[in-house]
Amino acid sequence: MPAPKVPSPPRRRLSPADRERDIVAGAVAFFAEHGFDGATRDLAQRLGITQPLLYRYFPGKEALLDRVYQEVYQSRWQSEWETAIADRSIPIEERLKRFYRAYAAVIQTYEWVRLFMFAGLKGLDFNSRYLAFLRARLFERMVIEIRVANGLDETAPVSEEEIELIWSLHAGIFYIGVRKFIYGMPIPTDLGADIDFKINAFLNGAPAAFATLLPKPAQARSRVARKK
Repeated sequence: MPAPKVPSPPRRRLSPADRERDIVAGAVAFFAEHGFDGATRDLAQRLGITQPLLYRYFPGKEALLDRVYQEVYQSRWQSEWETAIADRSIPIEERLKRFYRAYAAVIQTYEWVRLFMFAGLKGLDFNSRYLAFLRARLFERMVIEIRVANGLDETAPVSEEEIELIWSLHAGIFYIGVRKFIYGMPIPTDLGADIDFKINAFLNGAPAAFATLLPKPAQARSRVARKK
């Protein structure tokens, strides 16, 4: 005897704005689980709507993916972080620790990490867009603030070598989420303490490395010239 059919749950009546938010939230969860090869047909089924209704809100998969990017990466960035990084009334060590503790709480999630990794594997522009954003809004600012805190020239152009050092810190903190949500490996039990430890180690080495990349002060150059 065939099993009785289970009726589908009735479609929820939502306002257009609520329906759009519902689709975006569902798409974020769906693509984080299945990757960006997941079909919109399957997404619509998961959401309990028809594919034509999905396309009424997003005319194609590219438009939906662009909204996913905005939702996960752009909307979660807090402009206050940029102001706090530049607040020289607070020691640079404390500024970086505060920022990375707050930032880690945003990025070290199942959806954030997995979408970022899937985007890279798929060749989407999520990664390049976000990394360019980070460089402009955060990394160059961090270089300048570390220079100032250590008595180095803040007016010299930021070099690629300095940016690479910032990357080494940033990537180390991001990798905690990769270990958890990609590899299923254990991570430090006290994330805040681990972040503080990484920043302490970084600040004990980065300023000296920065100094080797900057032009010698004019006074030092004039002394060298007089000796000659």
